[in-house]
Formats: sequence, structure tokens, C-alpha cells
Amino acid sequence: MPSIKDVADIAGVSTATVSRVLANKPHVRPQVRERVLAAVESLNYRPNLVARSLRVQKSNKIGLIVADIQNPFFTSVSRAVEDLAYDHELSVFLCNTDENPKKEDIYLDLMQDENVAGVIIAPTRQTASAFTEAIKLDLPMVIIDRRLQGVDIDSVLIDNIDAAYRLTEHLIADGHRRIGAMFGLDSVTGSQRHQGFLKAFKEHDLQPSSDLVIHVNAREDEGYQAAKELLSRAQPPDAILTSNGLLSVGAFRALHESKVAIPDDIGFASFDETGWTTLVNPPITIIEQPTYEIGQAATELLLQRIKNPNRPAREIILKANLVVRGSCAHH
Repeated sequence: MPSIKDVADIAGVSTATVSRVLANKPHVRPQVRERVLAAVESLNYRPNLVARSLRVQKSNKIGLIVADIQNPFFTSVSRAVEDLAYDHELSVFLCNTDENPKKEDIYLDLMQDENVAGVIIAPTRQTASAFTEAIKLDLPMVIIDRRLQGVDIDSVLIDNIDAAYRLTEHLIADGHRRIGAMFGLDSVTGSQRHQGFLKAFKEHDLQPSSDLVIHVNAREDEGYQAAKELLSRAQPPDAILTSNGLLSVGAFRALHESKVAIPDDIGFASFDETGWTTLVNPPITIIEQPTYEIGQAATELLLQRIKNPNRPAREIILKANLVVRGSCAHH
């Protein structure tokens, strides 16, 4: 007996696409539909109606697709999703995209194949198109952490502009003027945090030193390199602000290696509570994101969407919390 997988292989498409053609769903390109039907014909494939009716029943699985489970932000979000799903007798499928849109596509297909009840996803940067496709799949979906332009979809976000504004404002109030800052490159989050940084300077009638603002990929080694670069300037910064937990680890390592005293020689402030921030002396001033609440709110939105697929999309914006510690004391 040929399987749906055999049809997919011959037609050169995913099993999800074969199911869509067989269920006569819209949004399949005509040439793809023809290829699938030709493969069905040549294999004499008969969809297993029993299996299909079982599969169409309500699933007790939801999908969670995150960028990087090693990032403490996502670890905490995942924990909340899992806790809440468990309370509702749902199990969670977890996938990591590593910011790779190809992996993301594969996982969205997999979610279809596994017939999950819905998906919570932190989309990669290049994804808007994959999403419009996914939304057509009638898959209930909630976006976390990043806003997608022009797509009507449930989302749970942080007020990034406000958070970066408060962190910068704190450094300025402590007397820092030459603030070195690093923001995520190509990321919506990074650019929003950069806006908040600029807003704080503007409100104090100050000009940030543009030679001290660096846009990098949110990785530890890039944070390290960026901090080294800032320290080597003819006029080095009197404080460093990092907009992500992984960047802060790298930057802190560079400061430590360069024997720069925090806060006496340089102030230091960062996004994300990452465990080590309270273990060093002095402990680090941070923006603590309500990660657990993000996971909870996203799961609740998803459960509502599964129950009521036609309700209007909602956007929930949560405030982050400024935690002042000793790493940027008064100058």
C-alpha cells in the first residue's frame, strides 16, 4: 500500500501539501496540485479514510517554535507554555529554528503533519511570507517576541522602546554621557531598543556619540568583539549598554579581560536576567523581561483561538522591569 509519504516524494512536495490537495483546500499553486494528483494516479494511492478521520479529530498537542532554547529568554517562555499546556492536558512539541527560515518552514510543515491544535512561534526575521502561507493553513497561531508587519495575527510582545528608554535614562541619570551601546542587527527587537536609547538622549537634550553605537548579531562572540572595539576608541565610552543577554556575556568578558573596573571606570547595564548577572561583583543593572508571563499570555491566547477561530486578532504588550544594581553607580 503506497503511503502519503510516497506521494509526497514523487511529487517533490511535503506531506502537508499532499493533504491540502486531497482535502481540496485552497492556496495550492495549480502546477503543484497537478503534480500531486499525477503522483496519486500513478501510485493508485487511496487516502486511508479511517486514519484520516482519526487525524481530523481535535489534537491534544500544541507546537512551540523558538529561535534558540539556549537563550534564557526562550527557556523561561517555554517553561510557562509547558506548565499551562499541562494544566489543560496538552503536550508541547518544541522546535529550535536557530534563526534559520528554512528550518522554520520544515517545522511549520511538521506541525501540520502532526496535526497540532495550534502553534506558538517566535518568527525568524525573514518570515513574513511563510506566515501568510501558514495562516492559510488554518493553523491557529500566536506570535511572541517579534511583531510581524501587515499580518493579522495574535501576538504577545514586550514594550521594547520603553524598556531601552528606561535603561538608558538610568545611565544618563547616573552621570554617564559617552554611552557605548550594542543592538541586534536586522532584528525588529534591536531596532526598537535603539529607538528607546535615542529617545532618552533626546529628552535630556543630549547627543549620543554615533561612533559608540554598534549593530551586531546577538551572539556572545560578537558582544565580546564590539566591547573590545568600543574600549579601543580614542575616547572610550564611560558606560556600555547591551540590548540582549548573549551580547552582555561577551561584553562583560571583554571588560573583565581588559581589567576595566565596573562601575569606577565604566558603567554597565544590560537586557535580560541571565543568572550570572547577580553572581558578579558588583551585580549588573538589567531590564528583566516578564518571560514567564509572555509564555502564559501566548498559551492563553492560543487556547482562545483554538476554541474560537474567528475572533479578531489581539496584541498584548507587556512592560519590562528595570532592576537597579551596583554596575552603573553615580559618576
